[in-house]
Amino acid sequence: MRGLIVRSPWIDHILDDTKRWEIRGSATIIRGRIALIQGGSGIVVGTADLVGCLALTRDEYLQGEVYHCIPADQANVVRYKHIYAWVMSNPERVTPPIPYQHPRGAVIWVHLPFEIGA
Repeated sequence: MRGLIVRSPWIDHILDDTKRWEIRGSATIIRGRIALIQGGSGIVVGTADLVGCLALTRDEYLQGEVYHCIPADQANVVRYKHIYAWVMSNPERVTPPIPYQHPRGAVIWVHLPFEIGA
């Protein structure tokens, strides 16, 4: 199973189903159920369906606060040359969280040696 590393507080917004777009600087072709890993923690805290990837204009990104939860005063600082929304649905928390061995150099994806909810 693939695990996506997401920092706090954004991972909690995804798991609370208030954040549908995870903003990234590159596109992804990955689809399906993924694990959600809290950045810097070494634990899997949930799962979600990665259902799409949208290329956004700067204006679409700025108007999408309801989907990405980034406040307007922070959204004005776009750090990516290209902006993509990785579209999430059906988030579920994992209780208790599952520890994993973080591979050296992994910053976006981690290949987990187990499935969650299978």
